[in-house]
Amino acid sequence: MTTSPLDNPAWASLTGPHAGFAEKHGQVLRYPVDMAPFLAIPDEFGDDGWRDVAALAGPGAVVAFSGRARTPPPGWEVVERLPGVQLVDDGVVGAEDDEAVRLTAADVPEMLDLVKRTQPGPFLPRVVELGTYLGFRRGGELVAMAGERLHPPGWTEISAVCTDPAFRGQGLATRLMRAVVAGIRARGEKPLLHTVASNTGAIRLYESMGFRLRYRLYFSAVRVPDA
Repeated sequence: MTTSPLDNPAWASLTGPHAGFAEKHGQVLRYPVDMAPFLAIPDEFGDDGWRDVAALAGPGAVVAFSGRARTPPPGWEVVERLPGVQLVDDGVVGAEDDEAVRLTAADVPEMLDLVKRTQPGPFLPRVVELGTYLGFRRGGELVAMAGERLHPPGWTEISAVCTDPAFRGQGLATRLMRAVVAGIRARGEKPLLHTVASNTGAIRLYESMGFRLRYRLYFSAVRVPDA
């Protein structure tokens, strides 16, 4: 039984603060496909739920979700299953940064280019609609960014933390994260993070900032049968 919105954050977001973005079929919710790749599925989920996934996504589609490992029905392909971690606020210090610029839809082409170079995880064109994204520019070029994605009640997920390789080692990601945290705290909320468990360097950075490991999970992608 879910006892915290953090146990199923995509579901808590799409049935809570992000309900206005939700697309639904039966038991299953999702963000628009050009906004975020995640399905939101309830804790109690069986064959009827998988049929709802198929109806919502369509034949042959690859769908992503996080949480505990779930076994799809026969005929479905597990495309990927990566161990991950959820880290939550345990005394993170937020700090506004005068150099950080607010990124908008007009900046999306540059943001997509930065993501392509740095591979921080899924990032789609409309994700900027989900929260505040901040960046640093050098010589007019976007070289680092961080922003907000999932929004379980009382919490906001920090996402798309990345720095161009040529500008790493200058603390830009840490500064941007602290600036995003400051905005989250100003709303009376707390920050959280998700990352793959193999991203040990980033996890050490996050823990040094005041995040702590809350639980281990899986990032999964499955393919709907063609027929």
